[in-house]
Amino acid sequence: RSDLHLVPLPVGSLLSSYGWYILLACVAVYLIVQRISQSLALRPGGQHGAADAAVEPDMVVRRQEALAAARLRMQEELNAQAERYKEKQRQLEEEKRRQKIAMWESMQEGKSYKGNLKLSQQEVESGASTSSAVPKSKPNKKPLRGGGYNPLSGEGGGTCSWRPG
Repeated sequence: RSDLHLVPLPVGSLLSSYGWYILLACVAVYLIVQRISQSLALRPGGQHGAADAAVEPDMVVRRQEALAAARLRMQEELNAQAERYKEKQRQLEEEKRRQKIAMWESMQEGKSYKGNLKLSQQEVESGASTSSAVPKSKPNKKPLRGGGYNPLSGEGGGTCSWRPG
């Protein structure tokens, strides 16, 4: 005997047809609501955070002062980096100006300025690079194939060769 005589007929037929689906949907909604409530409770800027801030204004003041100090430190570091960059740019401009003056003087004397320019560039590069790495000389490499090899000529290959018609 069924205990569904207390439930109206359309509701009973709905529960008998889709009961498991309705149960699973209710469980899923319950789990989602639990997860959302946990994430809201853990959020520092949530409603609890506002209540704590109202209780302890000293904490808020200290946090804001720490934030301002961190911003000031970062700004000072950025300014120092900008000064270093400007100084480096001034030095590069000065070096370029010296090279141009040396090139102009060598041209006035009738000497080749290209050789002097290459020498001064090598000096700048050696002065600029502080690493102790020595540039490696490339060894003489043999070609992979002989100079007369052409894969389309049909020579030197196996039994498969293509010849134009």
